[in-house]
Amino acid sequence: MTSTADASSPDASAHRDLRAQLETLTTEAFRPELAEIDRLSTREIAEIMNGEDATVPAAVAARLPQIAAAIDATAERMARGGRLVYAGAGTAGRLGVLDASECPPTFNTDPSEVVGLIAGGPDAMVTSVEGAEDSAELAAADLDRLGIGPDDVVVGVSASGRTPYAVGAVEHARAAGALTVGLSCNAGSALAAGADHGIEVVVGPELLTGSTRLKAGTAQKLVLNMLSTITMIRLGKTYGNLMVDVRASNDKLRARSRRIVALATGACDDEIEAALEATGGEVKNAILVVLGGVDGPTAADLLAASRGHLRAALDRAR
Repeated sequence: MTSTADASSPDASAHRDLRAQLETLTTEAFRPELAEIDRLSTREIAEIMNGEDATVPAAVAARLPQIAAAIDATAERMARGGRLVYAGAGTAGRLGVLDASECPPTFNTDPSEVVGLIAGGPDAMVTSVEGAEDSAELAAADLDRLGIGPDDVVVGVSASGRTPYAVGAVEHARAAGALTVGLSCNAGSALAAGADHGIEVVVGPELLTGSTRLKAGTAQKLVLNMLSTITMIRLGKTYGNLMVDVRASNDKLRARSRRIVALATGACDDEIEAALEATGGEVKNAILVVLGGVDGPTAADLLAASRGHLRAALDRAR
């Protein structure tokens, strides 16, 4: 039984305050109509869960103007040499690390260009690091190690919109002159309010009360997909819908590279192989060699003069 001293202790008071905060959040709301979901058949639970997931794209669509504005601002900073940095705790942090880690093989970015920070560091990807998400100071220290500055973009990600690590990251980055984006799944969040670009994708209560790895996590993944992918399109990392900056680091990607050159040019296999050999395997350069009728070094010079935009380089070649 809890003593009077325990009930009135600073920790107990803090826990009551936090509980009161959580009870105001849409993502934490209890759904009495699902209180006996464990009595349903597996098929019935799957149908309910699938129906829940189907509502997420509409919630994202409602925030497309804010998402597009954040992307344009991000692309502008990155075009000046800035970096895209995600900062979050738990599921939100893991999603940021995932998105960042997929940019080098997909868009041939350097690992330092798109960075995922998770509260507690790399170990937190697989193991909970107690207290890390509650530290705004930890977020500031992580950003300071990166030397965040005015050309950079920092995206705080938090389903609740109140996680101290994510909010602290945005506040610290904004004070350093960086562009900031706050992605949350609750309206009126501190995270969105503290960022230059607030994106609040309200997906409603979860199937399992407070389990924001579900709809909230799906919504965050969709928005992060847009942020990185469309930014890279704006930076010239694609040609149409082809990943012309793909890094051929394994057999599958080497085969994909050849297919991309074929789709972009319609060239025969021998011409494709010759173009890739002349450009050191660089897909974008190889396409320019074929379509622009130039040699490998000239293709590299044209792309450099066009800031990596293949369409502009082709115009120069012609």
